[in-house]
Amino acid sequence: MINLTDNALNAVRGVISTSGASGLRITVESGGCAGFKYIMGLANETTSDDTVIERDGVKLFVDNDSHKYLAGTTIDFVLAQEGSGFTFDNPNANAGCSCGKSFG
Repeated sequence: MINLTDNALNAVRGVISTSGASGLRITVESGGCAGFKYIMGLANETTSDDTVIERDGVKLFVDNDSHKYLAGTTIDFVLAQEGSGFTFDNPNANAGCSCGKSFG
């Protein structure tokens, strides 16, 4: 299960409502400074290997390969002077980088 905080839900809901997308796609790919990186983008439909997670009307599309890396992850949206954006609290990560966008 992937959890979105209320702040993340509101951020995603706002973007979806202005874009007309169906939901948010979250993928894990090789790369980044720690080995794997998070990729997020708007999605209009599912693919045959997607898991669809829905919370309060917000749909997350996660492909089965990425799901094993994201199970138990909490995604938050933080507003800060240094920069605003999504953060990931991933219990599967053994290492991370200072930018918070990649893990190992």
